[in-house]
Amino acid sequence: MQSPQNIRVHRDQRILELVWQAQDITRLPFQAVRQGCRCAVCVDEFTGRRLLDPDSVPADLDVLDVSLTGNYAMKFRWSDNHDTGLFTWDHLRQIGEQLGSDAV
Repeated sequence: MQSPQNIRVHRDQRILELVWQAQDITRLPFQAVRQGCRCAVCVDEFTGRRLLDPDSVPADLDVLDVSLTGNYAMKFRWSDNHDTGLFTWDHLRQIGEQLGSDAV
C-alpha cells in the first residue's frame, strides 16, 4: 500500500484526513479510527475476538498526539488514554471503506 501524499488532523472537526491522490481522499472520524484499533488491548491476540466495545468509545474523543511509524503506519495517543495501537495505511483505508466513501 502506498503512503498518503498528505495527512491532516482536523482536531476541531475530530477528523483524520488522508490524501492518497488528488481525487482519492479518506476522511475518518477520530471515533471510528479508535474503534478500529487492533492492538492486544482491543483485540485478543490468539483468538482475534474484539475486546473493545465500540460503544465505549466517546463521540467527543480527541487526538492528543499523532506520529508516523516508519513509512507504513500512524500511532495515536487518544484522550481516553489509549496509545498502543499502530494503524497501517492499509488498515486506515479499510476503516474508510467500511464507513463508505462519503461517511464524513
